[in-house]
Amino acid sequence: MDSHDCYELCVQGPRPLAMFLRAVHGREPRALREDFCGTAALSRAWIMAGRSSTKPTSARAVDLDHMVLARARASALAEGIALDTLEGLTLIANDAIRAPVTPEDLCDVIFVGNFSIGYMHDRATLLQYLRRSCERLQISAAHRGIFVCDTYCGPSAFKLGSVTRTHVAPEGRLIRYTWQQKHADALTGMVTCVLHFQVEHDGDVIARFPDAFTYHWRLWSLPELLEAMLEAGFSSTEVYQDLATDPPTPLHDSQNLGESGIVCVVASAP
Repeated sequence: MDSHDCYELCVQGPRPLAMFLRAVHGREPRALREDFCGTAALSRAWIMAGRSSTKPTSARAVDLDHMVLARARASALAEGIALDTLEGLTLIANDAIRAPVTPEDLCDVIFVGNFSIGYMHDRATLLQYLRRSCERLQISAAHRGIFVCDTYCGPSAFKLGSVTRTHVAPEGRLIRYTWQQKHADALTGMVTCVLHFQVEHDGDVIARFPDAFTYHWRLWSLPELLEAMLEAGFSSTEVYQDLATDPPTPLHDSQNLGESGIVCVVASAP
């Protein structure tokens, strides 16, 4: 077990997220694009869940890191997922922010997870990326693609500190996962966040991964994101906090966020 295993087990929930994306799309989305995909856990879950559908399901997963893409490829092969086909997973080594739009990019859903929307550090770059994303979405009279990103927000979003949670891993191992906000500047919106992991078995520490992942993000506020999405050409926006409700219910009252909360922002193609 390494830091990427810990990340997938503790940080991500690809199966329920794939279900949420299908539900919030509202029709029968088939093609997913996962920007800043890392090990492409969502893309793999998307294809696995789509096996029960009568229509082919595909995913294009984009990341700059060749190492994690190689890991994603190995995981996909182990799960029996076809690679580089129209009905499987395509892994793309590219800069998700600046990659040009191609005919092959057309998709039903674009997802930017794990707060990666914060890799856009200024509004001009954010708008450029959102415009390109809007161009990549399928549009027809009865079909509107969606762009979805997650972020955290609330009155305490810029507070420093850490939170530790324990997750049960395979073979009875425990993973203590710590999220630390190490730096935050409310004047610039910039934050530095660090993830730490500790693996235990039968009361013994068998692995430690301090500073496993470090992120330097622009923490966009919800009004900033929503305004930028509309300016970039999307027709409407909604915010979701509880991804497990069926059907998904958008958030209308900021009081429900409390001091801090994690949300998904959904923008619909024009």
